[in-house]
Amino acid sequence: MHHGGDGGGGAIRVLNVAEKPSVAKSVAEILSRPSGGMRSREGRSRYNRVFEFDYSIGGRACHMLVTSVTGHLMELEFDDRFRRWHSCDPADLFHAPVRKSVPQDKQDIKRTLEEEARKCQWLVLWLDCDREGENIAYEVIDICAGANSRLNIWRARFSALIDREIHEAVQHLDRPNKLFADAVDARQEIDLRIGASFTRFQTMLLKDAFVLDDTGDDRNIVLSYGPCQFPTLGFIVERFWEIQAHEPEEFWTINCSHTSDEGTATFGWMRGHLFDYSSAVVIYEMCVEEPMATVQNVRNQEKLKYPPYPLSTIELQKRASRYFRMSSEHTMKVAEELYQAGFISYPRTETDNFSQNTDLHSIVHEQVAHPNWGTYAQRLLDPETRLWRNPSNGGHDDKAHPPIHPTKFSAGETNWTDNHKKLYELVVRHFLACCSQPAVGAETTVEIDIAGEQFNASGRVKNYLDVYRFDSWGGTLLPTYIIGQQAGIGTDATMHDHIKKLLDRCYATKDTNTRFSPTNLGEALVMGYDEMGYELWKPYLRSMMEADMKSVSIGTKSKSEVLENCLQQMKACFLDARANKVKLFDAMGTFFARSSRPVNETQNSIETVRPCAACNESEMVLKQRPTGEFMVGCRGFPQCRNVVWLPRSLSEAAVTDQVCPTCAPGPVYKIQFKFRRRDIPPNFDVDHLGCIGGCDDVLKELMEISRFGSHSQTATPARNQSQTASAVRQGSSRQDLHTSFRPAGQFINGQTPVVNPQGFRSTHTQSSGNASDDVENSVPRGRGGRGRGGRSSSRQSSASASAGRRGGTQGRGRRGRGRNNADGMMFVAATGEPVHGSCFTCGDPTHFANVCPNRGR
Repeated sequence: MHHGGDGGGGAIRVLNVAEKPSVAKSVAEILSRPSGGMRSREGRSRYNRVFEFDYSIGGRACHMLVTSVTGHLMELEFDDRFRRWHSCDPADLFHAPVRKSVPQDKQDIKRTLEEEARKCQWLVLWLDCDREGENIAYEVIDICAGANSRLNIWRARFSALIDREIHEAVQHLDRPNKLFADAVDARQEIDLRIGASFTRFQTMLLKDAFVLDDTGDDRNIVLSYGPCQFPTLGFIVERFWEIQAHEPEEFWTINCSHTSDEGTATFGWMRGHLFDYSSAVVIYEMCVEEPMATVQNVRNQEKLKYPPYPLSTIELQKRASRYFRMSSEHTMKVAEELYQAGFISYPRTETDNFSQNTDLHSIVHEQVAHPNWGTYAQRLLDPETRLWRNPSNGGHDDKAHPPIHPTKFSAGETNWTDNHKKLYELVVRHFLACCSQPAVGAETTVEIDIAGEQFNASGRVKNYLDVYRFDSWGGTLLPTYIIGQQAGIGTDATMHDHIKKLLDRCYATKDTNTRFSPTNLGEALVMGYDEMGYELWKPYLRSMMEADMKSVSIGTKSKSEVLENCLQQMKACFLDARANKVKLFDAMGTFFARSSRPVNETQNSIETVRPCAACNESEMVLKQRPTGEFMVGCRGFPQCRNVVWLPRSLSEAAVTDQVCPTCAPGPVYKIQFKFRRRDIPPNFDVDHLGCIGGCDDVLKELMEISRFGSHSQTATPARNQSQTASAVRQGSSRQDLHTSFRPAGQFINGQTPVVNPQGFRSTHTQSSGNASDDVENSVPRGRGGRGRGGRSSSRQSSASASAGRRGGTQGRGRRGRGRNNADGMMFVAATGEPVHGSCFTCGDPTHFANVCPNRGR
């Protein structure tokens, strides 16, 4: 490690950043112990303290500052305009812009890092030494180097929070590995895009089409899809299908047992079982009539039982579940706590072999004092017992951490729960076992004859699995038999049990025996994709992605190459799945009743800007016309026609979660605007977070400027305010209706303006004439356009809602489109297809109300 280039001969100020506050505290306590004098103070975040002390790295005096983050500092998310569910076609999410930024709840941590980094010369990263930790390290680098570009950046690599490892790590600093961080970036982006697109597609397509909850409280259900989560569900469903496909038959078997002074031996019938009851009864009666059993053969054979491979995370979870009935989640929580307290090594590792440099004897030596397994540890170290054997190589190495092993002796801490004790014991005993010779046992097989029928029993005479009490030979201890020995026996006939079925309602449920079963919803989703011919529910996709991530981490593939290839394949898969959505409907229809709710009824609530001040009954929502203009219109249209037209210079607009503190009636949500540079003066920014409530002077100016644009120079002079709606010119050009913002005293085509107190003018007409198709309700009341499948819509008029699940008018696509109205409002439907406006009088999509033949009836 080269330590030069830091200028001056004084103490180097070193900013050390750990992944969690507890790790920062442990590192600081260990490093400050030799010199003493550790001070602690609050950072900007009260949970992430800063510890200060003096230390020496490579002979150089250092003033150490140790602080922490809390896991990932940044979040990957879509740009604002794509974050709301109905803002785009879900297929767009495969290439929509994404950004990585520090969320609001971690801004304090960011400020601490920036302030401390400005005063330091070095940055030492103490993040977990795996790919995820490396990714967080680069998030920290991004923040700290942004505040101080002259920082000398180092990486501390460690696997246990113990003195030896921490001092070793800081004296042998390394550089961070960008390839590891890139691999995680690629995985995060792929997961985000695949998960969001399929989740939106599934949820918007199915949630309102079916009754998923008997209580009727299913409006907030999200049918999520995750590239990792869904294959796990697939395993459960596939196994469930296998069990269901099995047709049990009654069978009959004959068992016998022999009890002597040495114990009881149970013998199995060499025929196994018979499916014919009569034949089994005849043989059984023969045995009962001639009940003398004769030993025909006794075979002794030495058996070896090899110790387990060193412990990886998966194996830890499996064994904790098998031995202690602990869930995977709880196992990892307890293991993490043992690691942070310094008792075991880092518990998230794929490695199941120790490197040649590991001092295994020292780890064993630390356990000699233990009252339960200390004697075995002592025997293991004694060369005369010849019990030692270097651990086997399990063949996996994640190049980040060693297998899980004990790092500090404990006979049980006062604050430990039973599960802490059990898991620590498992880690220690597993480690001692994998350093041991195989267990040797003598297996005995005894064959006997009763009335010409053959029976046998296997068991052990002796073995020693002295330390690994969780494992056994699995056999029973047999009494001693010799050939020709005879004895009377007792017999019993048994019958096979049927398999119990388990059903519940989320994706899967777990019973008291930790057995998983799919719910109707889980099974329906897997069945739907399976019917499409897609193996989205199989682990192959995830496996392929993991292989690609590994390629990125070792540099054989670039991040951009992996992203492009994977997302291209998954987008094609998504488009195909959407085209075959009828299969999902069919599968869901097998389990759930159809709903009478319109499928897209909730879509506009997402874009709510504020309550409507004109009707005081509905909300104003952000909308975009097919021609590109944005407006905020009342959802109560056509009864309420309140609308605020936004500047023509807008290219993008998305409602945010930020509420304006001054405008009323509220809440008034701010909108993120993006303007076209060529259409606004040079002194205005292209991006603007604005409010339509009246407080935003920048937006007012841009709306005023927009009024003089190409389409709005036809604005009519002011007329008498009392003029009624009957003055609307029937022959007026629709282009007149596009005026974006009108100063007080002006209105167009006889529309009576409503002046709201904040100074913005919104159009609110009572007319049912030409102006009626100015602001079409974005949720069509008719039947929309034809879907790809050419089948009828899941959104039905009341006349067809009672049709059966298959056939009839009720199906999966949409009914005939008819003529599109060029200026009708257009939104994206759940399935990605455009939803067009329709006549609000009769619901016919081929015309609007102003030319409706039913008008006035």
